[in-house]
Amino acid sequence: MSKHPIVFFDGYCGLCNGFVDFVIARDQQKKFRYATLQGKTAQQLLTPEETVHLDSVVVFIQQKKFKKSQAVLEVFRELGGGWQLLSVFRFLPHPLLDFFYDIVAKSRYRWFGKSDVCRLPTPEERTFFLD
Repeated sequence: MSKHPIVFFDGYCGLCNGFVDFVIARDQQKKFRYATLQGKTAQQLLTPEETVHLDSVVVFIQQKKFKKSQAVLEVFRELGGGWQLLSVFRFLPHPLLDFFYDIVAKSRYRWFGKSDVCRLPTPEERTFFLD
């Protein structure tokens, strides 16, 4: 079990990969670990439904799972600094935030592309990626 927060993402999704790149670039303390929803770590820590329906980023922090908009806001909170200010949106109603999240999630392949293979980390990133 990782003591680090884990960001589970759709490895084929252009938007999801962009989000991971965004977090990696801003994670100065190297807190986060990353795993695709299609991988072994996801199969071990997530439910089958979470690994089959790839419509949500899932963040696993201290034995708690966060999905959809709450997952994204938890990442901002964990990043700290100015990004932490965005976590104030956690206090808005989850159904409202997830409504907008779902709109983007349903169109993400069309808007941001879909790869034929999961994201491969660079050699520098490999230590932060789980199977």
